[in-house]
Amino acid sequence: MNYKILLTSLFFLATPVLAADQVAPHPITQCATQIPFGQPSVKPGDTLVCRSAYLLSFNPTTKTPDWVSWTLTPDHAIGCVPRVNAFAADVSLGSASPKPTDYAGSGYDQGHLANNADMSWDEGIARESFLMSNMSPQLPSVNRGTWKNLESAERAWVYSTQHAWTMYAGDIGGTKTIGADKVVVPDFLFKIVIDDVTKKSYAFLFPHKDGLSADFAPYQVTVADIEKATGSTFPVPDAKTVKNPLVPVDLKTISGDKKNQCKG
Repeated sequence: MNYKILLTSLFFLATPVLAADQVAPHPITQCATQIPFGQPSVKPGDTLVCRSAYLLSFNPTTKTPDWVSWTLTPDHAIGCVPRVNAFAADVSLGSASPKPTDYAGSGYDQGHLANNADMSWDEGIARESFLMSNMSPQLPSVNRGTWKNLESAERAWVYSTQHAWTMYAGDIGGTKTIGADKVVVPDFLFKIVIDDVTKKSYAFLFPHKDGLSADFAPYQVTVADIEKATGSTFPVPDAKTVKNPLVPVDLKTISGDKKNQCKG
């Protein structure tokens, strides 16, 4: 018996979405629109994966992305595709991909880095956001609190400014692991968001612990701070040592327009 084939078959059967249901990654060159200011640095051993609406650098040691990058445009800031929770191992990574079962009973959410709401303008793209290569273990209070509040603000900024914005998100550090695949729980989460028109960037660094403020503003840092903490380079069009004043967040307008656009 060919045990390698058997093990590969069992891996695919253990995932909620079979290989036939997943679209193969695109050539990296097709993700140029997700990194308009250049590609962040890639650590040795990482695998770059280009999806239809995001690019990520997957770390096979931590089983999480070192970073994910995507650009959200005003016409995609409001999406009406319902959330499907189609969490699935990333077949393109083979046995290196974590699985939803790694998170079961761990106390951690399967936390999106490129968030589903930014991808909800297309059904296939929304489903790709649920691939486990785009996840990191996140405490519920963080994932559903401060982190989610920043995600909502990003879409509001895109919608109110009518500018495309580019995002970088990722994990930092961690020694605790969960699941059979030993997915590393991060010590920190980071986000860099860039207004592609004004060329201003805004960086945030969140300690991964309970009790964070619901307001993300206290966690604003500089891009240079993120680079120092991650050991990675993130291309931005402005000075990396400056904390730009935050753009006002208008959630009321985007929420009302989404309700009207998506009704029925």
